[in-house]
Amino acid sequence: MAPLKSWLNIDSSSHFSIHNLPFGIISTARNPDAHVAVAIGDYALDLHTFAQHNGFASLSMIQPHQAVFSQNTLNAFAALGRPMHRVVREYLQSVLLENGPFSDILQNNDQLRQLVLTPLKHCQMHLPMAIGDYTDFYAGLHHAYNVGVLFRGPQNALQPNYKYLPVGYHGRASSVVVSGTPITRPNGQILLDPGAETKHPSVSPSRKIDIELELGCFVCKPSALGQPVGIHEAPEHLFGMVLMNDWSARDIQAWEYVPLGPFNSKNFGTTISPWVVLMDALEPFATVGIENEVPQMPYLDERDRKSHFAIDLAVNLTTSSGKTSQLSKTSAKNLLFSFPQMLAHHTLGGCPFNVGDLMGSGTISGKSKSEKGCLLEQTENGKVEVELEGGERRKFLEDGDVVSISGACGEPGALVGFGECVGEIRPAPVLQ
Repeated sequence: MAPLKSWLNIDSSSHFSIHNLPFGIISTARNPDAHVAVAIGDYALDLHTFAQHNGFASLSMIQPHQAVFSQNTLNAFAALGRPMHRVVREYLQSVLLENGPFSDILQNNDQLRQLVLTPLKHCQMHLPMAIGDYTDFYAGLHHAYNVGVLFRGPQNALQPNYKYLPVGYHGRASSVVVSGTPITRPNGQILLDPGAETKHPSVSPSRKIDIELELGCFVCKPSALGQPVGIHEAPEHLFGMVLMNDWSARDIQAWEYVPLGPFNSKNFGTTISPWVVLMDALEPFATVGIENEVPQMPYLDERDRKSHFAIDLAVNLTTSSGKTSQLSKTSAKNLLFSFPQMLAHHTLGGCPFNVGDLMGSGTISGKSKSEKGCLLEQTENGKVEVELEGGERRKFLEDGDVVSISGACGEPGALVGFGECVGEIRPAPVLQ
């Protein structure tokens, strides 16, 4: 794409170039009530105050709906639909464009600039959406294969259904938290000696806390009970994407998951990044995912539509010593199924979606060791250690470890990125 230039000074390494303009929920010292903003460079553009001071005077379409920017979630804005998201984002780009058609609104208006532009470091970030339901999928083919090899061997690594449908399970929306929220190590039932003839679990803090490098996608258009969403209509139901760390307690999971799947091992915390990157901002980076040699059933057949995105992803670990190591670097192209396919499959039997519902991609891993998106893969379930900066080692996460996921598309100066998705592991509560 031809790079756009803003009148605002934006570092070329910023994830929040004028090509992006992700939406989020902030509060500030000036306005302590949570409200809508977009990120631009090192600033948040306060859309609540912007609307109150006639910032949208030249965009007639949004004027009857300006109250959405005073809400403490993005749900009301999301519900306006993708055509409205598109025109609002394009209008804000025009306002921020150097010598653009609306330069008098902000570029030449010192007073309003002072009111609506707040440094990101002075903003408190909040969960961007009110999440009614959350579903986690398992669309990372390389991750699914690697984990399958660990537990079932290479001949049976993938279950027979894997390439026919997006495998998923219903997660717990109540424990989805915004980046920066500490994650408490969970207690749970753990089988300390899986090889013992008599299986007797004990209750203790998890010893195998793990990360899961994922993407999340929010829904902006509801569907009705009993009515499937067609694969060609599915993109209009998608609002935008976030980074996601779906923390896992692997030892709790190993004991509890038969026969109904994960439960307490997955519901103690899921961290998402605070800024929602709109689907339209990602569209220039649309690409194909992993080729599926299994012919897709008609309700999943996208007919060569590019529904994946060339997002470069990375995971860093900072220990209590202050030293930081990169654990993984991979691409969002390493998914077998797309979010439209996940939505189409999820609604196939008539399950309805609501505005704000969240879907997770599943752990994203590449083929090489440096591309593995969780410690379960990297350490072969604790058999080998990962070497960190300064000589430290890890099999799984320790208390005080801080995990940071980042992701971005494009080139310096025109990056469309997500910022960071950060969480610190805190000690488990002492059971009475």
